[in-house]
Amino acid sequence: MNAFNSLMDGFGTALTPINLLWAAVGVLLGTAIGVLPGIGPAMAVALLLPVTYGLEPTGAFIMFAGIYYGAMFGGSTTSILLNTPGESAAVVAAMEGHPMAKSGRGSQALAAAAIGHFAGGMIGTLLLVALAPTVADLAVDIGAPDYFAIMVLAFIAVTSVLGSSRVRGLASLLIGLTIGLVGLDQMTGQQRLTFGSLQLADGIDVVIVAVGLFAIGEALWVAAHLRRSSAQAIPVGRPWLAKKDVRRTWKSWLRGPLIGFPFGAIPAGGAEIPTFLSYVTEKRLSKHKDEFGKGAIEGVAGPESAASASAAGTLVSMLTLGLPTTAVAAVMLAAFQQYGIQPGPLLFEREPDLVWGLIASLFVGMALLLALNLPLAPVWAKLLRIPRPYLYAGILFFAAVGAYAVGGEPLDLVILLVIGLIGFGMRRYGLPILPAVIGVILGPNAEQQLRRALQISDGSVRGLVDTPFSVTVYVLIVLIVAWPLVKKAVVRARGRGVDVEA
Repeated sequence: MNAFNSLMDGFGTALTPINLLWAAVGVLLGTAIGVLPGIGPAMAVALLLPVTYGLEPTGAFIMFAGIYYGAMFGGSTTSILLNTPGESAAVVAAMEGHPMAKSGRGSQALAAAAIGHFAGGMIGTLLLVALAPTVADLAVDIGAPDYFAIMVLAFIAVTSVLGSSRVRGLASLLIGLTIGLVGLDQMTGQQRLTFGSLQLADGIDVVIVAVGLFAIGEALWVAAHLRRSSAQAIPVGRPWLAKKDVRRTWKSWLRGPLIGFPFGAIPAGGAEIPTFLSYVTEKRLSKHKDEFGKGAIEGVAGPESAASASAAGTLVSMLTLGLPTTAVAAVMLAAFQQYGIQPGPLLFEREPDLVWGLIASLFVGMALLLALNLPLAPVWAKLLRIPRPYLYAGILFFAAVGAYAVGGEPLDLVILLVIGLIGFGMRRYGLPILPAVIGVILGPNAEQQLRRALQISDGSVRGLVDTPFSVTVYVLIVLIVAWPLVKKAVVRARGRGVDVEA
């Protein structure tokens, strides 16, 4: 009841005209920034830090939160329509959203994503209000073996459900892990796969990898097939969700936050892991498994809801512990320090107006984003009316601009082209793209947590399974790997039994 009363006071702060203005500015900027590949929410908040120095802290953080959620909305727009993720959390949306767009259902995919973001954000923020202290306590108790087990689960789950075979999924994952090795060893400082280039010492940014594999690879693939097929515009389709679409997605919208919120509160890859796991879950539970890879709407609704809920989970550990679990949270932590405010257990007592005003503004921002994005879904989908040669020429231009904006180095454009050629080759030989991206995102973190766990246990492998949480995760991994084999064995046994009876 105390939290409810504090939230009501927060609405009194968030609904003042000036703070409503900052919330609207934040969601508009965030949506626009999310549409541009390469310029994610973390970069946007970082660029606006000097601009907001003269603002009151509450208004500044309300605008930052609007940018965070708005960028996630915008990132899914280009991910669905153009197969070009605006930021890493929108990568999964391309898997089913883009096939939907190519079949003339881009408006439905955008609407499912917008409602998923709204549902996930609302449920995640309610959980933030109710469960912040509990989730923060759980996050404190999770150690390096548990983080490593979670990341192995993500690797196995994604490679086991994507592509035409597990071997191809594993090959794609190995490509991503190899790209993730580029740069300095985080433990020893030794250079790996840099070929003597100082510019590669910091590694290859995940945005460049995602844009290269998805956007450049897709553009090259389309260009290679334009001579064989006519370059006609893709139909837009009906602008709203049908009843059967709602029946297929409402459970996905509600399941997403249950996966996204807990993962957002622990430092295990931000929104990437829960979106991947949500996709896997939706495919396992769907009655339309044959549609996955061809445009299953559940594969858009669930992951987008999980991504939005994970953003609320991110704020749990940042506000209660001062522990940033994503790049955006790290930049927002720097913003707190800029104003002389230290997030932690005492923040709710020392700065109640700021904290509860920020939390209340999340509800306001979600409503503004739904009101902005849902009516605009048919408008965004009309991008697909542009003939493909012109459309993909524009994609290549904006992908190059986004990649150059990441580091401001000409070498980034060369890397973008090389990774784009790798993406083209993966499409040519039927390798799924998503395992490669998750390998790049989580590979370095998984290596770091593995080495930490082994250091703690003096090199003993038992150190990887010395907690109940890690043991539980490894049991899940065994079930995921063994279940298809057991299923095949049962089917064969039944077949033999039928033959014997015959």
